[in-house]
Amino acid sequence: MQKVAIMTDSNSGITQKEGKELGISVLPMPFLMDEETYFEDITLTQEDFYTRLKGDSNISTSQPSPESVTKMFDELLKEYDAVVHIPMSSGLSGSCQTAHMLAQDYEGKVEVVNNQRISVIQRQAVLDAIQLVKAGKTAAEIRQILEEDKLNCSVYIMLDTLYYLKKGGRITPAAAALGTILKLKPVLTIQGDKLDAFAKARTSSQGKKLMINAIKNDIDTRFGGITNVRLQIAYTYDKEAAMQFKAEVEQEFPGMDIVLDPLSLSVACHIGPGALALACTQKLPTN
Repeated sequence: MQKVAIMTDSNSGITQKEGKELGISVLPMPFLMDEETYFEDITLTQEDFYTRLKGDSNISTSQPSPESVTKMFDELLKEYDAVVHIPMSSGLSGSCQTAHMLAQDYEGKVEVVNNQRISVIQRQAVLDAIQLVKAGKTAAEIRQILEEDKLNCSVYIMLDTLYYLKKGGRITPAAAALGTILKLKPVLTIQGDKLDAFAKARTSSQGKKLMINAIKNDIDTRFGGITNVRLQIAYTYDKEAAMQFKAEVEQEFPGMDIVLDPLSLSVACHIGPGALALACTQKLPTN
């Protein structure tokens, strides 16, 4: 049986410590902050990131260097027959395409999964990959299964502020100003490879209800019912608000085991603190 290693990046929300506990490798994502490079969960903590973000530091994301990617490939292949790498969505970063290119030099020993996920849904893909390894699947089989499953998920994100979208040039200053005056809480969605607008709420309560109803609709119309999915909540900075939201979601979906994780910093730097996200992923077939 092929001995397969699982590799991902820190956009999955899996920390270095959690990676060791799960028996996987986590590539830290680099951030350029005021012209100095930091690495998520290595030289950059969640707390430091939000302190700098709220302090109006100039923050931009970058993809891992080719050298850091191939170094992890090489280290894993000393112990394993093959590597399955699950990077963040190709629609949100060039890191997936770069990894694909680098993998071509490894003669089929490295499989890069383009399953168009990030944060808690990327994390679930990693957990699914771990189970597929235990089931005896080869690296190529795991890649194929995860890519075929890539669109069987939904994410809705409610923003607390439009400031960071304006700062990143993703909306116009006029639109941001109008939204601020009206105290709008925009709800975005990730369906596949892009972050798109979904709805506008006047209050946080309305925004949370919009997300819950959207997930309920997706579960009923796309995923075949509640027993076929897993639920996840992600947040930026405000864990107390996230815990409150989790309690509200648990009331709507009694008996469900709901994962709660900080949102990937690569997304957080564009949407700012105070965001809440609700996601669901369809369970893989057990056969």
